[in-house]
Amino acid sequence: MKKLAVYLPTMWENLQVNRIIADHLPSESQKQLLLITGARQTGKTFLVKKLYPNLPYYNLDAIEFREQLSSISTFRWAKDVGSAVLDEVQKEPALLDKIKYSFDEGNLTFSVLTGSSQILLSKKIRETLTGRITIRELFPFMLKELIDPESNEKKPILLEKILSGHKLDLILNPLASVLTGEQWDRVSLTEKWLFVWGGMPPLIHIPNEEDRKFWLSDYTITYLERDLKDLVNLSDLMPFKKFQRIAALRAANLISYTELAKDSGIGIETARRYLEYLRISYQAFFIHPFYKNLTSSQIKSPKLFWTDNGLLRHLSELGYSLNNGQLYENYIAGELNKYLRTVRSETKLYFYRTRSGMEIDFILETPKGLIAIESKNRDTVTRSDFKALSKVAETSDKSWIGSIVTYRGNKIQQFGENQWAIPSCRLFS
Repeated sequence: MKKLAVYLPTMWENLQVNRIIADHLPSESQKQLLLITGARQTGKTFLVKKLYPNLPYYNLDAIEFREQLSSISTFRWAKDVGSAVLDEVQKEPALLDKIKYSFDEGNLTFSVLTGSSQILLSKKIRETLTGRITIRELFPFMLKELIDPESNEKKPILLEKILSGHKLDLILNPLASVLTGEQWDRVSLTEKWLFVWGGMPPLIHIPNEEDRKFWLSDYTITYLERDLKDLVNLSDLMPFKKFQRIAALRAANLISYTELAKDSGIGIETARRYLEYLRISYQAFFIHPFYKNLTSSQIKSPKLFWTDNGLLRHLSELGYSLNNGQLYENYIAGELNKYLRTVRSETKLYFYRTRSGMEIDFILETPKGLIAIESKNRDTVTRSDFKALSKVAETSDKSWIGSIVTYRGNKIQQFGENQWAIPSCRLFS
């Protein structure tokens, strides 16, 4: 870990990362209302200032801006404010009515809104801006963004090529089987960083390991004391704090509200509500079981994952070792979830598990067929790792694109027709 801890922050000093989402956002010349939402500290402010430098910027964390903008008449909004960036708009949701009126009248053509509080924004937008606004989500850094952080080259990641619907043999056979030298060092070390520290943007500028741990601790405190209070009015945060840690310990596992409630000392309905708070504040997400009957007696409960591995490690106190299969599966799930939602892919993400115990970590349902992925937190892959994948492929009544075992080694290798082992750092780069 010493090389990892010293090398990467030095490489990233004064770095300004180009985000994948930037290629999927409208220009200010379009007639469009845009909302960018996501967890606090994922870089929403930096992104909108970089992409829309000519628009007036109002940070509604400042009470002065809230008071000044609230005093402006609805009829003068387009003239006095016009096209602008309103950061943390959930702090003053009544402004959405003024934006709606000006947009409908044709006097306002473009505005950018950002917010960290999905529940307030989604409720108000459903009431006010439905049909007028496009909503995009900004997540912590993805692997591709940190491997080529300042590149403007729009080169697709391997995952994107795989999702195209072509058989895996056609896509993977032409590729170099291994990466060498500096190229491998950059890709593998960056993945180790994400696996250990996660992708929260401020962390890449903190060279000291202990200071990074303090930052993660401060973030969780801020989330409890500020973001959570934006969502709900909890007079006592301690039960939620305990629940949050217990939920983190169950990352990459089936959700049992009964067990979560029992271990947290709360009611089942409270456990459901608390888990929903984690989801709508972008701390956690669910992956649901594949709904097609590939084999009998499928599990119906969803699995719980954390969006960011750094925050997960801090909350769960699972330590900073690389040798943890639960955290590796969570990392793979996070990268898949972040990418699919960022590019608004038509591909749907599931897992598969039967009551007899046969399990596939991830199934990607693309418009052209199914791709199955197993995650193995080790440096080698064997033919036996494809056993469950082969069995499910044989019973599928849908087009089967291929089976993948993703792992920590450095070799893309074939194990059968459209059966491939792919290093995870290459799948996401």
